Amino acid sequence: MAIQDALVDLFARAARAAAPEFGLDPDQLPQPDLDRPRVKEHGDWSTNLALVLAPKAKRSPRQVAEAIVANLPTDGVIAKAEVAGPGFVNVFLRHTWLADTLAEILQQGDDYGRWRKTGRKVQVEYVSANPTGPLHIGHARNAALGDAIANVQEAVGNDVQREYYYNDAGRQMELFGRSVETRLLHRHGKEAKLPEDGYAGDYIKDVAAAVDATLDPRALDLPEAERWQAVLHAAVPIMLDMIETTLERFGVRFDSYFSERTLHESGEIDQAIAKMRQAGYVYDADGAVWFASTKFGDDKDRVLIRSSGQPTYFAADCAYVIDKFGRGFDHLIYVWGADHHGDVVRVKGAAEALGFDPARTEMVLYQFVAFRRGGQPVQMSKRTGQLLTLDELIDEVGADAARYTLLTRSADSAMEFDIDEVKRQTMENPVYYVQYAHARVASLLRRAEQQGVDRPHWREVDLGLLEHGSEHELIRTLAEFPDIVEMAARGHAPHRLTKYAEGVAAAFHRFYADCRVITEDANLTHARLWLSAATKQVVGSALALIGVSAPESMERIGGVDQEAADGSG
Repeated sequence: MAIQDALVDLFARAARAAAPEFGLDPDQLPQPDLDRPRVKEHGDWSTNLALVLAPKAKRSPRQVAEAIVANLPTDGVIAKAEVAGPGFVNVFLRHTWLADTLAEILQQGDDYGRWRKTGRKVQVEYVSANPTGPLHIGHARNAALGDAIANVQEAVGNDVQREYYYNDAGRQMELFGRSVETRLLHRHGKEAKLPEDGYAGDYIKDVAAAVDATLDPRALDLPEAERWQAVLHAAVPIMLDMIETTLERFGVRFDSYFSERTLHESGEIDQAIAKMRQAGYVYDADGAVWFASTKFGDDKDRVLIRSSGQPTYFAADCAYVIDKFGRGFDHLIYVWGADHHGDVVRVKGAAEALGFDPARTEMVLYQFVAFRRGGQPVQMSKRTGQLLTLDELIDEVGADAARYTLLTRSADSAMEFDIDEVKRQTMENPVYYVQYAHARVASLLRRAEQQGVDRPHWREVDLGLLEHGSEHELIRTLAEFPDIVEMAARGHAPHRLTKYAEGVAAAFHRFYADCRVITEDANLTHARLWLSAATKQVVGSALALIGVSAPESMERIGGVDQEAADGSG
């Protein structure tokens, strides 16, 4: 049993034992919540259970807290318990729990921090950029955030599907198709003019060349209205392949790509509107069809079918909700830019109007990133004539540094991304600082093996020999990992993992500086090597959840040769 679970059980028993004194039903008490005090002197764990029970007990929180403390056992894992502040109960644990915690980490291996399968099906939809051009730096945070959210949802036991929804219908797609058509005609020596507001980037020439290699030559003789659509039909999968290749370079993969056009062709949009009309949420006015979204808190009702007879993007969103739930998902997570904040109420309202619990639909909104270079706004891409492409960002700073940096702040916080700072491979750069901790342990373990240190199985090692304060602090930090994963999943907050990884790295570097690992004492050496191995495991797991690699070696960082610097052990 994890120490947190054991403490929850002890607090629950103590509260039940104290309940009759306050006229409370022992079987109707809430589950205790645990927190780690920020100040080490306040203990190893703390609970606010007394503050929760005090109003029902009609006593002061401190009185309730004192009764709970009086019923806590003092002959087990708890060394001391005390009442603090307005009624918190702080507990100090015996050092034996640290050895037990380390053993638990080593026993679970790569499963440490991962939860049992829940059977719950969750879909995470992210990036979802229109296939009209290469992904650019404006898509980078969405990709990193969405992928990390999906990873963490899997870690807490959910079955996760990652989906990319793309708009291949509407005005922008027509402009894209006509732009590629123009470049295709140029390739065949024919005159053609780019449409007003069309796509002028050099990449359009590349797409046109790829279309030229696959399109039936007779398509060029089709009437204009049919020709551009034939070109578009050929260009979309080419553009999606380019996008998928970029995402793979960024460490992002999708289980499915969903076409908006299929919602139009299948009649699902009409079906969704009919269902909402039957429920009383759709009406006709001014020649258009409207959704009564004000009934769900929106500032105005929204058009579903324009007076021209064309469905709006929102109408497709409604059909998409039905399609998603129809595929058996229990929970839907959308990752959107902050500019979509107005869509949240209407899409959740549509879900409710369609008969689904709106709580099963969540939107994670992220603030945009200000990309800079040496403090100056980043210049436009030469290739697209627009924003710097994601490929260009990866080429310059690397996928690891980009992803890690984009996940260092909570999604609802605006952030600056200075390319010159992010690509510096120094210990001041958080991603390299954390990766260096992983590589340092790997180097240490290799060196121990090279020196003939015969490391027995951890079950045969006395982990209780780890008595130094730096050793204790490192184990305490490793013990937090499952809770960090749970909080990151519950709050869609993968930034907690980057902060945590930096904390583990710092704790390990302190331990490494304070405690010589390979010593003349074989038993102590074995215990410290296993503590180091557990650190490597947890750092690797944390980095994996945010999609960042955990290197086994880093030859040089900040001008220092890593293997040489770690030679002392």
